[in-house]
Order: sequence, then structure tokens, then C-alpha cells
Amino acid sequence: MTIFCCSDETRQTISLNFLKFKRKRLSAEGLKQAAVTITVMDYRRDGNLSGLKAAASNEAALLLTRRATGLTSHAGQWALPGGWLDHGESPIEAALRELREEVGIFLTKGRLIGYLDDFVTRSGYHITPVVVWAGEVATLHVNRAEVASVHRIPFRELFRSDSPVLEQGVEHRRPILYVPIGSTWVATPTAAILYQFREVALCGTAVRVEHFDQPYFAWK
Repeated sequence: MTIFCCSDETRQTISLNFLKFKRKRLSAEGLKQAAVTITVMDYRRDGNLSGLKAAASNEAALLLTRRATGLTSHAGQWALPGGWLDHGESPIEAALRELREEVGIFLTKGRLIGYLDDFVTRSGYHITPVVVWAGEVATLHVNRAEVASVHRIPFRELFRSDSPVLEQGVEHRRPILYVPIGSTWVATPTAAILYQFREVALCGTAVRVEHFDQPYFAWK
């Protein structure tokens, strides 16, 4: 398994892979527009997720959150930092704002690496996944009103032999995709975005994920 370090070399590899990738845009008409952030950073033992094997401090990781239980939608679910676009905001502006508000990471647009495919959810969201480079981040400042816990997931976890997991959905040709993380698992849409990040950013493969469905609990 290739070990990705949080280094200029890894940043260049991901950036070059995105230069070759032509993302798929989907119509947002009649949908709630949102953006989520795939934040590339150094690994540290934030959150101590059960079953997650320790990685070296110089390994590259991404940020995964558990949504607060008091939220009105998708409470308690695994997620990437993100939320609705405010009036007049672009996806990158919304992504950076939500990253700042949820975990206290302040980045500029110059840290943008690229965009993955749009994803439309059962609950009526049009999601634009935004990939940004954070690099070394010593401390996270978690907004407990929105985030129950935050975890740095080393890239190696995305390459587990049991990942991804597919399950038959309610519609033909729309399987549900899960990604195991530590001793738990993440469901689509977050899982589909993580899987596409692995394939596009780290493997240089133009994999599409809009056909993957969500489990019923994530429909609302």
C-alpha cells in the first residue's frame, strides 16, 4: 500500500490528478445547494476513533466529523465539513466558511485543489465536494452546536481491502455504497465522496459515483 505523506509531493500528485479530471456537473434547479470540504491535512490523534490504527504524524489525512445530535437534519451522522450556500456564495466560499465555522480552520481560496462530481441526495441537496489543502494544522476548534466529534482519517484507511462495501438498494442499478472507517462505517453520500476522492485524487482514475444510493435513514 502506498503511504501518502503530508508533503509538497503529495499536494502536487493530487493537483496533477485533478488537472486530468473533468468533473461532472448536475443541474441544481429546485434543489438546496450545498458544499462539503475534503480537507487534506496532517494526521494527529484527534478524536481517537475506535478501531482506527495509529498512523505516523507525517501521514496525510482528511477531516471527518460526526454531526451534533441536536441538529434538525441528519443529526448524528458522519459527514464532511459543509452546509448550505448562502445567497451569492460560490461552492468554494461556502466550503471555506463552513470549515472555519465548524472546526476553526481558516483557509483562503488559494488552498483550493479541485472539485469532485456534484452529488444529488434523496433529501433534496445538490452537493458540490470541494478539495482543499490545509497542510499542518496543530489545533482544531470544534463548534459543539454543529459537530459532536472530529477525526483525522489517514489516507491509508481509504485503501482497506474491505472498502468499499456495496449493498443492494431499493432501485435496480443503484447500489448503496459504504466506506468502513475504523470499527464503524460511513454511508453515502459522504461515503461516495470519499470513494471518489480516493480514486480521482490518489489513484488518478475518473470514477463516477452519482448512481450510488443512500440507506433509508439518510433520506430525510
